[in-house]
Amino acid sequence: MTETASPYAALENRFARIARIDDALGILHWDYETTMPEGAAPTRAETLATLDVLRHDLLVDPQVADWLDAADAGADVGLDEWQRANLREMRRAWRHAIAVPGDLVEASRRAEATCEMAWRRARAEDDFAGLLPSLSEVLNLQRQVAEAKAAAFGCDKYDALLDAYEPGGRAARIDALFADLADFLPGFTDEVLEAQARAPDPVRPIGHFPIDRQRGLGRELMQAIGFDFDHGRLDVSAHPFCGGGLSDVRITTRYDEGDFTRSLMGVMHETGHALYEQGRPAGWLAQPVGQARGMAAHESQSLLVEMQTARSRPFLEYLAPLVRDTFGGDGPAWTADNLYRLYTRVERSLIRVDADEVTYPAHIILRFRLERAMIGGDLKLADLPGAWAEGMRALVGVVPPNDALGCLQDIHWPGGGWGYFPTYTLGALAAAQLFEAARQDGSEIEAGIGHGNFGPLVDWLRSHVHGHGSRPENGDALLEEATGRPLDTGAFKRHLNRRYVERAW
Repeated sequence: MTETASPYAALENRFARIARIDDALGILHWDYETTMPEGAAPTRAETLATLDVLRHDLLVDPQVADWLDAADAGADVGLDEWQRANLREMRRAWRHAIAVPGDLVEASRRAEATCEMAWRRARAEDDFAGLLPSLSEVLNLQRQVAEAKAAAFGCDKYDALLDAYEPGGRAARIDALFADLADFLPGFTDEVLEAQARAPDPVRPIGHFPIDRQRGLGRELMQAIGFDFDHGRLDVSAHPFCGGGLSDVRITTRYDEGDFTRSLMGVMHETGHALYEQGRPAGWLAQPVGQARGMAAHESQSLLVEMQTARSRPFLEYLAPLVRDTFGGDGPAWTADNLYRLYTRVERSLIRVDADEVTYPAHIILRFRLERAMIGGDLKLADLPGAWAEGMRALVGVVPPNDALGCLQDIHWPGGGWGYFPTYTLGALAAAQLFEAARQDGSEIEAGIGHGNFGPLVDWLRSHVHGHGSRPENGDALLEEATGRPLDTGAFKRHLNRRYVERAW
């Protein structure tokens, strides 16, 4: 197909070329986070910035605007539903790109790559002051991006950043959902903690858990759930993530030889992301409509696997003999009941990635509020550690003793992910809503999980989420098709009550 064909055909060809650059960026980013020697960071930052500029130039080429206008004006007749949705998503991607000058894209990418490496050192050395110069540069550039997009879109600066991760997302809507959670969770958390205090504490399995055995168990579970190792792999990074390319989905975790439980759930979480990537519509992978329907939808899939499924009683009945066989465990610590109590333990913790699903939303509400304040200029970056500590005290009930356990724990801000954080809790709400609908559609889903048969659940997700790509206009439209209603907090509250009060799931 040539770019002199019909406007829509020319657009498909152009976006397929952009997808190949995205493919290269994905693999290079994976390498950056996993195996690249630290000394290569400056050169890699330049390479990533150059590819980003090439991608940006292809997208903002004046021909793209002409093709979009011609296709929208009806020069292409007879487009089917998927093609029309693809055209809509092409324009959305173009709007984001055309709003930001190429030199700002390049500067941002370079600053983010440099700051990520500085963050690794700063976190290890508890040195926020050492990170401050590079993080200040990232924030300054993010503000410029936000201002440019806000002017183009006619919206608030934070909403302009949020839209890149959650199409159509607005802080006002998130405020309402989070306010509902903030009203519910404190009393519920107290109730759960009081009940836990009256019950026996879970026993953490003690021993040396070699990384090769942890990796083997993780791979076994990934394969059982449906991960395709012919088109993906499992590796190690400082911060677990899912990335890679169009047909090469790569996830990472981090291991602790004194505790297998954390890395195992990290693998489950990233496998949920990977299943979404591997389940996207095959014929549209190189087109915008074939992408996931926003990061809240993506987070819903990771949390549906980790929280809804892998921490459930049926799953842990299936898991218990596997971990006993893998690590040679025996005794009360290795029973399914103990693992269930361990994996559903609620406590006021410092680290977001280790937080339970009851207190986790408080961690996200904090980050949401702080990043909005920093983007808006209401919070100086130098004052972040103090604001973080006060927010943790008010929202979670604990205060970090240092910045390594506080504002240095996440890679998102150094890596340029401003506006991403709220999608985690939006995803938790969506995961509960989707899993509730899936269970109502088929009783074999619960039975299958207890026997290590995840086919019925994955088939439902393929049919109702993965295979739809970005054909629905936004996350609410996807959820309405799958569950009959837009996103709300009801299913999440019912799930928490069922698991932590009734102890029935």
